[in-house]
Amino acid sequence: MPNHLLSEEAQGALDRIERADIVVGIPSYNNVRTIGHVVRAAQAGLAKYFPQFSSLIVNSDGGSKDGTREAVMSVQVEDTHLMLLSTPMPPVHRLSFPYHGIPGKGSAFRMIFQMAELLRAKACVVVDSDLRSITPEWIDLLVRPVLYAGYDFVAPYYHRHKYDGTITNSIVYPLTRALYGLRVRQPIGGDFGISGRLVSRYLKRNDWETDVARYGIDIWMTTIAIAEGFRVCQSFLGAKLHDAKDPGADLSAMLHQVVGSVFSLMQEYESAWENRSGSDPVDLFGFRFDVGLDPIEVNLDRMFNAFLRGCRDLGELWTMALHPDTHEDISRLARSLERDRGTFHLSDELWARVIVDFACAYKQRPLERSHLLPSLTPLYLARVASFVLETQNLFSAQVEERIENLCLAFEGLKPYLRARWKGETAPPQARREGAALKKEKLEV
Repeated sequence: MPNHLLSEEAQGALDRIERADIVVGIPSYNNVRTIGHVVRAAQAGLAKYFPQFSSLIVNSDGGSKDGTREAVMSVQVEDTHLMLLSTPMPPVHRLSFPYHGIPGKGSAFRMIFQMAELLRAKACVVVDSDLRSITPEWIDLLVRPVLYAGYDFVAPYYHRHKYDGTITNSIVYPLTRALYGLRVRQPIGGDFGISGRLVSRYLKRNDWETDVARYGIDIWMTTIAIAEGFRVCQSFLGAKLHDAKDPGADLSAMLHQVVGSVFSLMQEYESAWENRSGSDPVDLFGFRFDVGLDPIEVNLDRMFNAFLRGCRDLGELWTMALHPDTHEDISRLARSLERDRGTFHLSDELWARVIVDFACAYKQRPLERSHLLPSLTPLYLARVASFVLETQNLFSAQVEERIENLCLAFEGLKPYLRARWKGETAPPQARREGAALKKEKLEV
C-alpha cells in the first residue's frame, strides 16, 4: 500500500509505535475550542473500555492556525476516579500531523486510514473535532461491534435538532435507503467505527482525488460498506451537539459535494440497487434515551427568496434536469409562494421526483454536471423551508414520522427511477405505482 501521503516525521512515529490495535482519528481545521474535549473523551474511552488493547489517537490536521495541533498534544486525562478505574490508565499514544492532498475531510481520513493499516489496527474510529457531546462511551459503542461482534462498519445514530442535518434528512438518508435497502439513519453522520479489512478496501480505491477528499467522504464510506456487502450496524450515541449552522445559510459546497458523490456512486453500484425494493432495519446497539438539544435559528425568508431567484434565473438548467411534469409542478409552486408564503408546501412525492430527476440528469449529462449540481441548491432550500413550516410545532418523534413518510415516498418512486435512469420518459403510471406503494406501507 503506497504511503506517499505520510511525511517522514509521521512515518518515523509509526515505526516507533510499531503496532496499535485501535486507532482513533480526529480530522481538524481550526478547532482549538473543542478538540481538547474530543481528545480527552477518546483517551478516557480507550482507557476505560479497552485497556487490554494498544491504542493510538491521531489528529489529521488541515493546516490550523489557531493552536489546534498544540491543544491535541497538551491534553491531559488525570482523574481516573471519575471513570471508576481501579488501576492506572494504560498509556495511549497520541500524534498530530498535517495531512497532504486536496484540502478537506476526506484527505484527513486518508492519512488516518493509512496509519491504521500500517499499524495493522483491528478497528479504526473517526470522530468530528467540533463535538461538544462526545463521551468516553462513544468510543466503546463505535469500537465494540467491530472487535467483538464482527461488524465492519458502525454508523452513528443520534438525536439531532429537527433543523440540524437537513441534507441528511431531505436527501441522503431517504435516497440511500431507497437505493440500497438498508435504514442507516445517519449515513453522513461524521463519527464511524470501521474494521481493518474495510479500511484496506477504502485505501485501494482510486477516487481519493475527487469530491470524496472533501465533504463526500462520509457517504462514500457508507455506500461502499453497504453496496459491497460489508457487515453494517448502528450505535446510539445520544445527542450530537456540535457547531451546527442555519440550514438556510451557505451550505452549497457541502450540498454539491455530498450529492455529487451519491450520484456518482449510483452509477458505480447500479447492480446493487436496480433490483432492490423496500428497505430493512439495521442492527442498533446502545441504550436509546431522550436528550436535550441546542436550538437552531432558521431564516425562512432567505430560503424563499433563494428559491424564487432560482425560478427566475435557472429555468434552462431545470428544464434540462427535470421531467416536464416535475418542472411544471415546481413552477406552479413558485407562483403559489409569491401569493402566500405561510401555506407553502413542497410535497414528499414532488421532492423525491426532483432528486430522482437530478440523479438521472447527472448520469445522462456528464458535461453539464458542474452547472446542474449548483442549480439544485434553491430547490433544496425550498424543501427545507417547507419542512420547517410543516414541523415547527412538532416534537422530535413526530418529526421522525414525517421523515419516515419522505423515505417511503422515495422507496415508492423506484419504478420511476428505473425508467428515468434508462432514459425513458417515465410514464405517469410509474409515479402512481409509487404513490400506491407508499399508501400501502403507511396503512400497514
